[in-house]
Amino acid sequence: MSFSAEVKKELSSLEIISPCCRHAEAYGMLITGRSFSLSSVSISTENAMVAELYSKIVSQECNIAAEPPEIRGRKLIVSFKKLSDRRKILDSFGHLPPEPTLRINRANIGNECCFQAFLRGAFLSCGAVTEPKKNYHLEFVIPYLKLSDDFFFLMDELGLGPKRVVRKGVYIIYFKDSEKIEDVLTIMGATNSTLELMGVKIKKNIINRVNRRVNFETANIDRSVEAGMAQVKAIKKIQRKSGLDSLSPNLKVTAELRLENPQASLNELEELHGFSVSRSGINHRLTRLLKIADELNGKKI
Repeated sequence: MSFSAEVKKELSSLEIISPCCRHAEAYGMLITGRSFSLSSVSISTENAMVAELYSKIVSQECNIAAEPPEIRGRKLIVSFKKLSDRRKILDSFGHLPPEPTLRINRANIGNECCFQAFLRGAFLSCGAVTEPKKNYHLEFVIPYLKLSDDFFFLMDELGLGPKRVVRKGVYIIYFKDSEKIEDVLTIMGATNSTLELMGVKIKKNIINRVNRRVNFETANIDRSVEAGMAQVKAIKKIQRKSGLDSLSPNLKVTAELRLENPQASLNELEELHGFSVSRSGINHRLTRLLKIADELNGKKI
């Protein structure tokens, strides 16, 4: 089951006690469904629980017979075929006589809790959220411009800060910020899905930090190996041209240890020196050896 389907399963399973919230949720499902007019009231979904809830909640709110879903390919279509039923539905939500442009009737969202129920109903009808392991994206697909405007400003009033775009002639209200998506899921009542998203985000952050650390350490190792090889090359030049005995006792000790341990880090060389000299002191000696090798032929290695 996809994450989006899991969210809808959780939302569909919520027990709504308050009559005002049941009314608002039904309204959210209706107005953002496949159609909501005197000629057609329907929803199209791949989710059986959503189709069942739509038929049940609308029939209960409007006191009409529930309609079974029709299977069309992967889609389940629930539609109210009787004109008298459609008229009753529109009348129950204050949309008679039919408006030339579909808008949200705020009378159906009377209380603060009703905003949450309305948003939940809308998501069940026209919403989707991507798998958080792949990406952060939650959207509502609204078919009409004015309706999308009303929906956008309603969510903005809730402090959600949505974004919007037109895609293939439909209006998309969306969120890409993970914290905003968590807020939307929480407001709608999908607390388990919110916790799952937060858990995925924490895991991704940990993995990203580990990867950054590994990359950093790998780069340091690469630089250390390159520096070690350059130092070994310089020491061998000194050994070949003037011998290591030409060096001061301290430089000779460091040169011999570097030849024996070409890939050792400065920390490891410090330990090999018995901690008689610091890392910076060892680095200074190695730099001096590079300079001596340079001076042997008057040019850099």
